[in-house]
Amino acid sequence: MDSTSLEPSLYTVKAVFILDNDGNRLLSKYYDPELYPSMKEQKNFERNVFNKTHKADNEISLLEGLTIVYKSSIDLFFYVVGSVQENELMLMSVLNCLFESLSHILRKNVERKCLLDNMEGVFLVVDEIIDGGVILESDPQQVLQKVNYRADENPLSEQSVAQVTHTDTNTPQWHNVTRSIV
Repeated sequence: MDSTSLEPSLYTVKAVFILDNDGNRLLSKYYDPELYPSMKEQKNFERNVFNKTHKADNEISLLEGLTIVYKSSIDLFFYVVGSVQENELMLMSVLNCLFESLSHILRKNVERKCLLDNMEGVFLVVDEIIDGGVILESDPQQVLQKVNYRADENPLSEQSVAQVTHTDTNTPQWHNVTRSIV
């Protein structure tokens, strides 16, 4: 056995991407610059992954020496890619955290249009879960807390100044407003 595989390491992800039901890229982040350095290679890999997985009922696939876990919802496909040595359960926990966090942000309406309308939140969620390929968080509640989204309240950007000033001054949103004003 190779001695490098016995060294302890952090759980890592090679890539995360979301495709629509036609296999078109909606979001992608590649964390290993040597994996697919060009946009053409990335899109070719995504097309191969989509062709292999879009009609399958599995949750895991092996392709081109990589472990791929995936999930579909209405007209979206969510993928998390790791090396073949990566723990599939950790990759699946990242995928589930991503899906549940986005489901919360999109108010259970996980579909293409809603995802595109909330891309800034989607990128924030991905960045809270994975940083530079290292898995930081796998608990959706922690991710949502860090991203500061609440399903029962409108984000501050969707509220008027009058609505914000009439909210309880002890809420986290009020503290964010006062911090941004100061």
